[in-house]
Formats: sequence, C-alpha cells, structure tokens
Amino acid sequence: MSTRLKEAFQEFWRLNVSKIGVVFLTVLVILSIYVVVSYPLDFGVRYWNNPLYWADYPKSAPPSWVNYFSNEKIPEHYTFSSIKPSNTLLTESGIRLIYLFKLDFQADKTPTFLSLTVKNVTYYDKPVIIRLNVTRPDGKNIELYRYTVPAPYVDESPPYKRFYDQSKRISLTGDLSVASILARFLSREYNVTIKPSEVNSIGQHKIIFSIPKGDTQFTVLKGDYTFYIIVDTYDSRDSVGEVKLVVGGDVYGFMGTDSLGRDLSVGLLFGFPIALFIGIVTSTITTLLGAGLGIMGGYIGGKLDEVIQRTADFVNNIPLLPLLIFLAFILGQNLWIIVFLLVVFGWPTLTIIVRSMVLQLKSGQFIEAAIAIGAPRWWIMVRHIFPQVAPFIFAQLIFFTPTFILLEAALSFLGLGDPTMPTWGQILEYGFRSGGIYVGLWWWIIPPGLLIIWTAITFVLIALGMEPVVNPRLRRMK
Repeated sequence: MSTRLKEAFQEFWRLNVSKIGVVFLTVLVILSIYVVVSYPLDFGVRYWNNPLYWADYPKSAPPSWVNYFSNEKIPEHYTFSSIKPSNTLLTESGIRLIYLFKLDFQADKTPTFLSLTVKNVTYYDKPVIIRLNVTRPDGKNIELYRYTVPAPYVDESPPYKRFYDQSKRISLTGDLSVASILARFLSREYNVTIKPSEVNSIGQHKIIFSIPKGDTQFTVLKGDYTFYIIVDTYDSRDSVGEVKLVVGGDVYGFMGTDSLGRDLSVGLLFGFPIALFIGIVTSTITTLLGAGLGIMGGYIGGKLDEVIQRTADFVNNIPLLPLLIFLAFILGQNLWIIVFLLVVFGWPTLTIIVRSMVLQLKSGQFIEAAIAIGAPRWWIMVRHIFPQVAPFIFAQLIFFTPTFILLEAALSFLGLGDPTMPTWGQILEYGFRSGGIYVGLWWWIIPPGLLIIWTAITFVLIALGMEPVVNPRLRRMK
C-alpha cells in the first residue's frame, strides 16, 4: 500500500500544475491559520458590522500604495494612541499628564478630518480637563479644544468613572468651538477676517494644515506637526486609560476602505478561512455521502440501489442555484444552513459515477473469492471495493471544493450569505449595492473577485495534477 501511495505521489508531483497548486494551497492555509489565531470568532458581529468601530477610518479610501503612481501626494491616514503619558508635571492644583504625538506631514492636500478619543477616565475630586494643542511647522501654536469630563451625578460616590462602556469620541471637524478658535487664530496671526460658519464650510482640518492666501484661499503647510493632549488632574489617583488622535487621510492601508470605513484588507483576510471551511468541509461531507451511497447501491443492488438511484436522478435534475437561493431565503442566512444545502444537493453526480464503477468491480475475481470464503458485504465494500475507487473519489473531493466556494460566493453576492461574518462574496455584494462599481472604487470590487478566482484555480490545479494518478492512460510513457 505504501509503495502505491509513493508512486501516486511521484506521479502527482512531477507535473508543474501540481506544484503550483500545492504552493497556492499552502499560502491559503497559512493565511487562514493566521486569521483564526489573530482574530476573534465573533469578529463579524463585534467589529465588522459595527459602524462605531470604524468611525475613525476614512470612507471609500483607496490603498496607500496608489501614492507611488500619483503625481500629487495624497494624504495618508494617521492614528496615534497611547496608554501612558509622554510627560508628567506637578502643578499647583494637581498633576498634568501630557501626551505628545508628532507628525511629519508631506502631502499635497490637507487631511480630511481630525478626531480625539478618550476612554477609561477615573477621577476622585474635580472633573479632569482635557485640552488639545498643536504646534505647526511655522512655529505657531493653537489650542484647538478644551473638554471637561462630566461632573459627578447625584448620589454618585468616588471614584467617578467615565467612558468605560463606550469611548468618548470628539470630532474636531465641524465643531463650532474649534471653528471660533481658528477664526480668532487667522485674525490674530494673518489679519484674515473669517466667520466661524465660514471655517465650518472650509473645514477646520484644512485651516490647521495650511496657511491663508487671501480670505478664502489656503496653501498646504508641509512639515513637522506636534500635537499635545494635556490632561489636568486634581488627585494623584486620577487616571486616563487611553487617548487617541486621528488625522484622517484620503488613502488607507494595503487594500483601502469601503463606504463605511471598514478596512478591506481585514475583510479579505477573514474570507480565507471561511472560503476554505466551506469548500473543504462541504466537499468532504458531500464526497463521503455520495461515494458511500454509490458503493452501497452498486454492490448491494436491489431495492436499495433503486431508491438511491431514483433519488439521485431526481435531485441531480433540479436546477441548483435557483433552488439554493430560494431555500437560503426561506431557511435563513446561516453558514451551517448554507453548508447543509450544498451537501444535500451536491452528492448525486458522484453517487451515479461511483455506482457505475462498482458495478464493473463487483464481477472481479477478487470479489468473488472474498464472497466464496464468506466475507461479509461491509468488509468487501470497505477492504476491496473502496481502495479501487479511492483515487477517483479523492480527485472528485478536490474538484468539488472550488465548486462549493463559487456557489457560496454566488449566494453571498446575491445577499443570501451569512451576515455575521465577512466573506468575499459579501464584500462584492456590498460594493455593487453601494454603487462602488459605478463611481470607480476598483479596490472594493477587483480584489475579492480575484481572490475567489485564485482560490478556485488552486484546487483546479491540484485536481489536474491528480488526473494522471486517477487515470493511468494519462501517465507519461516511461
């Protein structure tokens, strides 16, 4: 048996398509393991489908690497966060925590927004005060924002905890108080008179990162920006869990974002284990079911064979995709329901083929010899018939895998996939439904489509490499 397996492997490995398929499959498996280890299983519910989680991400932003192909440098997205202050100072009233973030800004356009997030604030006496200052490349300093944490509530005793359940996110873009500060800054430093409402229409972020050229014209100011988040506390036990500053850009990450700001690289990564799970698990169950019924029907015959074959003929002639769409709509959009439906309607073809092979094998001398010595039927099917059809069954298992991956992608593209987890088909569906294809958001449409094709081709290449093993007539003449 080991010699036959060794010869089969050598025959499989000698083809280039086999080697390419194995390399592709190895990459798929490694990425899938990375995702399973790195991300929680409820990632889809807790993060992917939670708009608040993506509030600080740019919307419909292309990948960062498009800057290499652009004559004009597009501003990138920057996120600064810290759980420990950069410096601590003693003041007359308490302790001052200073968080310092530096940004070397070299883009030809200004950022798209600015936000400040604070979480897990605890104080014992007076409410802490949080300020945001920025020092620009031209040496000018602006105190952009001042925020006082909510005072103690009635009947509340210290310690007073704020923003533990949900972080406090402050959008500086569109904030009227920031607009008033910037209007005074322009009047004081540049003798430019502009109303806060006009600052709002221009954008606070644009004024912070530029210098005025007239009343309404602004030129991007490149160079080093230093942001100071200053927290004034009044008790040594006061603390801040984390502060985060986001400077929004027009490009983001390796694969860009969708219209909700979701990082598409994360969604595409999460699609790898789901695609492999659906493809491999569904094809394995379908193959075992189809092969088992084919072997039993072909060898045992009689009424059992008649029932199996009539059922297989009936199911095999049902148009698969329309029925899957109907049943997925009726039964619900759940991953296990999709797997169940694919198995229920995927076994008949293999059953019919395996039965015809078994009918030829059951008349062989080795089968008749086993019957003559009184071997039970299950023993003959397991020890004598199955090994003869095993290479073909294994090849069909591999061939089934891309079929089921494509079927799941088709259901997800039609909006009938499992909504609790991101899949490539769902990303495509949301891209089409949100009009991404019509406004040229190619990074939203092309990558998931290519990944679906790549995964399907991987198993097709492996199946092509298996053909000489299954069909000896295709083997190379030695």
